Amino acid sequence: MYGIKQFDAIINPPQSGILAVGAGQKSVLVDGDETRIATIVTLSASFDHRVVDGAVGAMFMALLKRYLEYPALMLV
Repeated sequence: MYGIKQFDAIINPPQSGILAVGAGQKSVLVDGDETRIATIVTLSASFDHRVVDGAVGAMFMALLKRYLEYPALMLV
């Protein structure tokens, strides 16, 4: 919306976590011998470790990444 590529969000009480989503930017990706243009988005999350264990937060971010890369998985 404002063209900000990356930022970190700060948790405010009573939140247990917050997700920061940067602006999507076109980038050239090299995959083996092929190149393609893709939209790259930076995600950053902060979690209150009294409520959410860091490992659980990392699993959430990995699953979110997978769903964003392959949206059809959300239908299964």
